Amino acid sequence: MREKDICRIAVFYDGAYFFKVSSYYLYQHERRARLSFRGVHDFIISEVAQREGIAPSRCQIVDAAYFQGRLTAQQASEQDRLFSDRVFEDALTRADIALFQQHLAFRPDGSFEEKRIDVWLALEAYEMTSLKNYDVCVLITGDGDFVPLVRKLNTLGARVMLLGWEFEYEREDGRMMRTQVSTGLIDRVNYPVLMKPLIDDRGRRHDPLIDSLFLQQSTQNEWDWRTPHRDYGSRTLPEGFVEGVECQGTIVNLIAGKGYGFIKPASGTDNYFFHASDLTDISIDDLRYDDKVLFVTARGEKGIVAKNVRLSPEHDDELDDEDYDDDDDDVVGEGNELPVHSERV
Repeated sequence: MREKDICRIAVFYDGAYFFKVSSYYLYQHERRARLSFRGVHDFIISEVAQREGIAPSRCQIVDAAYFQGRLTAQQASEQDRLFSDRVFEDALTRADIALFQQHLAFRPDGSFEEKRIDVWLALEAYEMTSLKNYDVCVLITGDGDFVPLVRKLNTLGARVMLLGWEFEYEREDGRMMRTQVSTGLIDRVNYPVLMKPLIDDRGRRHDPLIDSLFLQQSTQNEWDWRTPHRDYGSRTLPEGFVEGVECQGTIVNLIAGKGYGFIKPASGTDNYFFHASDLTDISIDDLRYDDKVLFVTARGEKGIVAKNVRLSPEHDDELDDEDYDDDDDDVVGEGNELPVHSERV
């Protein structure tokens, strides 16, 4: 690279992975804040400049792309996500990040999953790099499936930087959740950067570059998206909420394979998260999307939750009126859990 050349950087986000990391810092970490796109880009420029041995003024992010699954309009409406999804799109636009979306697919248990998003990211990254000759491609992911992409980008003459996070925490239901970065990916990229040790380094506790990775309280609206139905509900209680009241509602999201779901109350207020351990006289495998249930309102660690969930007598009456077949799989429930490809391979 000539002394006066600009180092051209492209950033590719594995959206499901980045969202999980951002939620970890908002709900589990002492920072209690989401990640900032602008802060992440400033960090990338600084890190690339250091690794390339050039001044930050010579580094420029010329393209950034965010890949994620997308609910249909009907699904987003049922989950009260239409407005929050648009807020998120506004945040990407302000950060000059192009959004690539593809409809989510149904799993057999009624939840959603992303299909082909990783393939799309890899194809776009390779094609864009071949056409625009990026100097450095930054992957924000933990998925070892991107190792072939790294090899291909290297053949085009691009260096590859990885921003990855490894952490674990205990969920409300007592289960331990762990996110790791593929060792194969770490070994293959040119510039691996494991972010959590840097963020938690006491020596950099007041480093402006690290602090800027997180949104300030006054700007948290940049990331007020996919709430209140992500991460087990809103952190604030709805107006007029009363604990211990029995309500009727409908199952609108069911992630049976992971042991939880969401209930839309008949009153039309915010959805209530419930865990399989809160079911009474039924198991989660007995539930189906659109089932009528009774539940008791309660406060959870991060918002409203449903306790003592059981099938409503109204639901039983509907079954008596229909020729119901236990093996009928025509109605598929909906979930809102995106997969995160972060296993170490």
